[in-house]
Amino acid sequence: MSTEQNRITTPITADFLRGHLEVEQTAHGLLPHRLPAWARRQIPDDRLAVAEAQPSGVRLAFRTRATSIELDTLPTKRVYVGFPSPPDGVYDLLVDGRLTAQATVDGGNLRTITDMQTQTAEFTEGPAGTAHFTDLPAGEKDIEIWLPHAEITEVIALRTDAPVESAPDNGRRVWLHHGSSISHGSNAVFPSTIWPALAAATGGVELINLGFGGSALVDPFTARAMRDTPADLISVKLGINVVNSDAMRLRAFSPAIHGFLDTIREGHPTTPLLLVSPVLCPTHENTPGPLMPDLETGTLQFKATGDPAETAAGRLTLTIIRDVLADIVKQRAAEDSNLHYLDGLDLYGESDHAEFPLPDAIHPSPEGHRRIGENFAKLVFANNGPFTTKTG
Repeated sequence: MSTEQNRITTPITADFLRGHLEVEQTAHGLLPHRLPAWARRQIPDDRLAVAEAQPSGVRLAFRTRATSIELDTLPTKRVYVGFPSPPDGVYDLLVDGRLTAQATVDGGNLRTITDMQTQTAEFTEGPAGTAHFTDLPAGEKDIEIWLPHAEITEVIALRTDAPVESAPDNGRRVWLHHGSSISHGSNAVFPSTIWPALAAATGGVELINLGFGGSALVDPFTARAMRDTPADLISVKLGINVVNSDAMRLRAFSPAIHGFLDTIREGHPTTPLLLVSPVLCPTHENTPGPLMPDLETGTLQFKATGDPAETAAGRLTLTIIRDVLADIVKQRAAEDSNLHYLDGLDLYGESDHAEFPLPDAIHPSPEGHRRIGENFAKLVFANNGPFTTKTG
């Protein structure tokens, strides 16, 4: 085994990172962000501020002959008062695209949520730690280390038993995706097995994941960030957060979606653009929000608290959302042949729910993530779907 004396320390620079929009230099290292600084200044609440700094889909990419790798990071972990601490976030190491090793990092900062509704939190500083990967295959190889999708992570340095260099551009198409907590990876265990990562691996594309837990609210700054981000393929999965936060009525929702798409088209006038409606969620299919935590069973569940009768006055449900999104695409596609619609029920519907129920009534299980990723890859990247590579 290599000793500390013959290890090579490599500071992390921005060219080692993939799947982010911007990096922030901190006192410790680099903090990848999934929204640029100008957009972050417009964020109205801590929920999105935390979500965009959690590196869902962000990974280090480099080439090396090393068989032993250590990654120094400073994580910021999250706990809720009255609930057990969640397990430490997992770092997935892929060798030539195959999951080969996993690690966690002890220590780190602690963000203690004292009020689940307002997300009021107390912050406690902690020490940096190290993810250890050993006994990796010999020879030159491409390495990716996927950062924990729900744990803010400042990356500091690599220590290896052979030199490293940032990975060259692999020529793959870039897929830019925006969605809610399901796209962010809620209830997935490993960062490389959130459904967008699984779909990207099958589709052979480079993922930029703008899945923001609780915060896919048709925000104009998110649309502008997408407009300004180079991408070959774009998807937008909207609806569930609008319903569960009770953020809009029908009158505001439809024009907001048009505006969101208009903004993206300013920067990507002919890029394949896929609008995806919500997957099945019985909690909100016919009942409006707001969504509230439900602890009656002793485990965290969620329940809808709106009145279904108020849909006549414009309150939204998932059933209504799907109809609106389908109609918008039908209307716009007459002049935009590269705009497509995907019904979320084709990703996760009644039969999928029967096989893999939602553990907390809102988010899919790890098996549910895999099913959504498989269905997305089959419907979108294959079988002449909207993201299929065109030949000839």
